[in-house]
Amino acid sequence: MSAHAWMPQSPCGPSCVTGGTFRRVSAVRVTLRVLSALTVLLCGLLVVAAKPVLRANTRHAVRRWFASLVRGFGVRIELHGEPKFQATPGRGVLVVSNHVSWLDSLVLNAVQPMAMVAKQDIKGWPLLGGLISAAGSVFIDRERLSRLPSTVSDLSEALRAGLAIGTNPEGTTWCGISSGRFRPALLQSALDAGVPVRPVAIRYRVADGTTARPAAFVGTEDLVTAMRRVLRLRGLVVEVHVLPEIAPGRADTRRELALLAEAEVAAALGTTVALHKELDFQRA
Repeated sequence: MSAHAWMPQSPCGPSCVTGGTFRRVSAVRVTLRVLSALTVLLCGLLVVAAKPVLRANTRHAVRRWFASLVRGFGVRIELHGEPKFQATPGRGVLVVSNHVSWLDSLVLNAVQPMAMVAKQDIKGWPLLGGLISAAGSVFIDRERLSRLPSTVSDLSEALRAGLAIGTNPEGTTWCGISSGRFRPALLQSALDAGVPVRPVAIRYRVADGTTARPAAFVGTEDLVTAMRRVLRLRGLVVEVHVLPEIAPGRADTRRELALLAEAEVAAALGTTVALHKELDFQRA
């Protein structure tokens, strides 16, 4: 089925992630990282199986597992701002972040486990897709707009139940140098549930502060290719900037809410936001 005419699109492509000079680790280090990541992935199956036994400690175990997986790929997390996305346990919150890499959801869950809104094709990722599904992710088919109202309704119900839910309103990935517009559709769930929105800014860089564009997952490339670039990078750091909550009532419409969150993330990253067709934004 072909994508609809106003489906979010990013101009980022192979030239964005292959340009520039970045230090690489040795083949031996790459092999060790692969073995480490595979070991953690397999341990994830045990975490899923042990959820009924862990009960109250499940969230802690899941967070530790995601943190170990990120480290296994050779990535260090640098947290800025609040140590948690959810200020009060049992109160729902919609976490919105910019979208750069296949690592994004892993990194966010390493800070605080949450249900993620993810693209339908992530379900098919080997092993990782199954674990992301087991974490309670909500999968959305962006090509089937008729399902969007029911998805928003489901998210609203989950937020009212006190869950933290993460989503990437840009709708597609960018290389990290610039950002895309935040599409408002899913933010309607926060308005309907009367819960706050927590903007989070994610940036990938190397030791000298340069934006690590090879960490991005853009265009139509496959997951394995994107993983290989990350495994080869030396000194990859992901900055997670947890920004102040946008309280219920600060925005009357989902469009206003999207603009508020978008501005907060762009300001934290110091990035420019790509222009868009106004009609497209209103429809979203």
